[in-house]
Amino acid sequence: MKQKPSAINAIWLAMVVLATLTAAYTGRMEEVTQASFDSAKAGVMLAIGLIGPMALWLGIMKVAESGGLMRAIARGVRPLMIRLFPDVPAEHPAMSAMIMNMAANALGLGNAATPMGIKAMQELDKLTVEKGTASNAMCLFLAINTSSVTLLPLGVITVRAAAGATSPAAILVPSLLATICSTSVAIIMAKLLASREQQQVVAPTPTPAAEPEPADSPSGELVPPGPLGRSLIWAVLGLFVVGMLYRFSQNPPDSLFGPATLAAFSTWLIPMLICGLLIYGYLRGVKVYEELTTGAKEGFNTAVRIIPFLVAIFVAVGMFRASGAMDILISLFTPLTSLINMPAESLAMALMRPLSGSGAFGIMSEIVSQDPDSFLSFLVSTMQGSTETTFYVLAVYFGSVGITRSRHALAAALCADAAGVLAAVAICNWWF
Repeated sequence: MKQKPSAINAIWLAMVVLATLTAAYTGRMEEVTQASFDSAKAGVMLAIGLIGPMALWLGIMKVAESGGLMRAIARGVRPLMIRLFPDVPAEHPAMSAMIMNMAANALGLGNAATPMGIKAMQELDKLTVEKGTASNAMCLFLAINTSSVTLLPLGVITVRAAAGATSPAAILVPSLLATICSTSVAIIMAKLLASREQQQVVAPTPTPAAEPEPADSPSGELVPPGPLGRSLIWAVLGLFVVGMLYRFSQNPPDSLFGPATLAAFSTWLIPMLICGLLIYGYLRGVKVYEELTTGAKEGFNTAVRIIPFLVAIFVAVGMFRASGAMDILISLFTPLTSLINMPAESLAMALMRPLSGSGAFGIMSEIVSQDPDSFLSFLVSTMQGSTETTFYVLAVYFGSVGITRSRHALAAALCADAAGVLAAVAICNWWF
């Protein structure tokens, strides 16, 4: 049976062709030409910039796997995850990697969440029958990622605080409510679209006897440290707690949940997470340096492998923006958005967010800087904190395992994006 081309093929081609056609009428052909080269370069530079973080975090993930932490975490939320992902064995490393990725996204740890998500996608790829084609679990996982459940949109709060907003953290609850709506739609649409497809590309769930021993299973090679090593670790942890209390006593925050406290939390969280995972591995007897470098090699190879996918997405988006097609699209939708009390200026943000994270962040920052306490500023901040760059996530995650046929992943993700934007508009109109 001949397979239909993936939706991403049609969308990508349409963006390039429409950009060229629009430029012919707007007289921006030179800008489109320059954008194609600049965007291709930007895609490569982004992939190169990802090599370091991916090598680091996949190395740390390797330490956590070898120490058994990933399996322990998977057991804790197994009831929910096995209902969401029935095709993934409960003890498979993919399950714990997905959990770690979702937790990192919820805390706003973008740099840590991406490598964890790539690790999850690589593990899910081991369960697929047809290589190069996304499985149901992959599609659902990507849709959940693009719906972006975020408890702490720290980057947006920081921008609002720098612009002088009266209450920078006021978007916390609206952003959380909007992400709950978008994630619910992502799950529902991914399940509905998967059930409509006749051909199943996911491998049958293997029996426990046939499942190979996961990499995070404790083995005989693990040699935990002796009493002296454990005592030194506990002493270091005690000194850290004392140092943390000392710093907060020197600079007490005005409010426990104020922007200054949240900013300090985001600054401390990454180093604490790195040290915590490495110390856990050490106490479990993992050879932390050897395991980290082994995982780092995987991160390096993965970052190189996603370059073609990033270049393709970046070129299409860059040409589309430079041609003026985005401005035309905004003008066409403006009469409809006015019916739901959505300012025309926020429509640019809503359309840009799935295409370009940096572009959307720039739009949000400019609007917030002009009037940080306005409804428009509140709305675009909520959108930024409750949505994700869909095409970037699709290119990076699927590109890391060579997926060329995304099936219903893009459709489910775009539905989640639309739900997130509409929910943000409704919640902000009610909340503001």
